Amino acid sequence: MRRPKISVIGAGFVGSTCAHWAASKELGDVVLLDINGDAAKGKALDLFEASPVEGFDSKVVGGSDYALTADSDVVIITAGLPRKPGMSRDDLLSTNAKIVKDCAAQAAKHSPQSVLIIVSNPLDAMCHVAMSASGFPRERVLGMAGVLDGARFRSFIAEALDASVEDVQAFVFGGHGDTMVPMPRYVSVGGIPLQQLLSKEKIDAIVDRTRKGGAEIVNLLKTGSAYYAPAASAVQMAEAIVRDKKRYLPCAVYLKGEYGVNDLFCGVIAKLGAKGLEGVPTLELNSEEKVMFEKSAAAVKELVDAMAKLGV
Repeated sequence: MRRPKISVIGAGFVGSTCAHWAASKELGDVVLLDINGDAAKGKALDLFEASPVEGFDSKVVGGSDYALTADSDVVIITAGLPRKPGMSRDDLLSTNAKIVKDCAAQAAKHSPQSVLIIVSNPLDAMCHVAMSASGFPRERVLGMAGVLDGARFRSFIAEALDASVEDVQAFVFGGHGDTMVPMPRYVSVGGIPLQQLLSKEKIDAIVDRTRKGGAEIVNLLKTGSAYYAPAASAVQMAEAIVRDKKRYLPCAVYLKGEYGVNDLFCGVIAKLGAKGLEGVPTLELNSEEKVMFEKSAAAVKELVDAMAKLGV
């Protein structure tokens, strides 16, 4: 029986850590691809040489030739540039759109039945680029954002309560950025509603910290951004797909009328299995949540419209 195959495009901190998580979980054979083929090959070899020590049985290879990725079940795209000093949003959009467009087109060419998981930023906009370039249906193009933002939300709640993160159930809706919509009304800790455990002031502070979670790490690192949690989040999505786990996870998906949004990637709860996206359960939102979700969707649309004006 053929083992699953996971390809990771982009061998920077996020991409190489994705390869690490995927191999250590034995999700299948792993390919690490980068424009710098030697760097990808070296990191893949280093990771493979860790397998006897850690006891995982995954073949790990690297390089720059997309032929290595042929017949992948899942392709995780992390390639792209971080925003640099003096770089405008439009510059970042244009540059990363070109990179993601090429990555998605090549991935689709060599793995026409794969599921794409997009990690490159600005994430929701890059999902649109990937779907257009690949020609894949919405079921097979997903954005990693909600799992990460939800994990941050859950971590901060567990910290505030001095509780196990395993007992915290929480998620985030909307785009990946300042307009994300943490959903405290749906949070529970060991089945207990969060509102019975923390004051509104403390919950509001955690919500605010969640929205700024990425910036908090950037400010601490000074010269980089988060990679352990983003990579783990992408791999959790990949695991749900290759193992057909039917997980309900917050992801950026292409909405077709759900929550009143059409033809736009936005973060919602999604059911993930072997086919990729297998369902979008619709939750009841109160008036405040609806307003925040609509604002977040509008921010994503603004990015998509900006790309259209730039011709990318």
